[in-house]
Amino acid sequence: MQHVFLLSPETINYPVLIGFLVSSAALAISPGPDNIFVLTQSISNGVKAGLATVAGLVSGCLVHTTLLAFGVSEVIKRSDGLFLGIKLFGAAYLVYLAIKVYRSDASILLDKEKQPSQGPFKLFKTGFAMNVLNPKVTIFFLAFFPGFLFSETLGTVMQFYILGLLFMLVAFIIFGTIAVLAGSISTYLMRHPKAGISLKWVQIVVFLGIAIYLLLSDK
Repeated sequence: MQHVFLLSPETINYPVLIGFLVSSAALAISPGPDNIFVLTQSISNGVKAGLATVAGLVSGCLVHTTLLAFGVSEVIKRSDGLFLGIKLFGAAYLVYLAIKVYRSDASILLDKEKQPSQGPFKLFKTGFAMNVLNPKVTIFFLAFFPGFLFSETLGTVMQFYILGLLFMLVAFIIFGTIAVLAGSISTYLMRHPKAGISLKWVQIVVFLGIAIYLLLSDK
């Protein structure tokens, strides 16, 4: 009975979770170092190589989620002012990312040189290290997740882990699709060089939209 209560609409803000899923999907689709790396590995060495890379990249998110969950949850308990500061920082960082994308080249460059052949486990470790050792991922999680806390009854640590797992699931589905359809995606991008412009604006709109949401959302 307790679990039914915890999952009821009265205790969980499902529109917030849906907004989080949509934002996560839009960000995963937008071109970046991770999905471009998956794409090039899949083109060069096959779907299995791409999926191994995806598994590593997504697994690394669990480390960032853990750091966020136990660090920020304590801040939330101690001070409303500090948590407000985190959300303001998050909004400012997302605006910065939007400006950075706006100023960047919209073209999507794929490395056509064949990548060195590596076993699935080595590619998993490469993807995991790429994610875990990138401090920008931690900063992004810090900017992105706090505004999507979705329950007044669930503990904040649990909420951050749920958000982290949902983010990982969405990323795995989209990155995995990129790995499976790498050949078709590569052909499409070569035939439609302006596709990068549309994806660039998707990133900008998503970053700004999340920043505005953070500024307007309550604790």
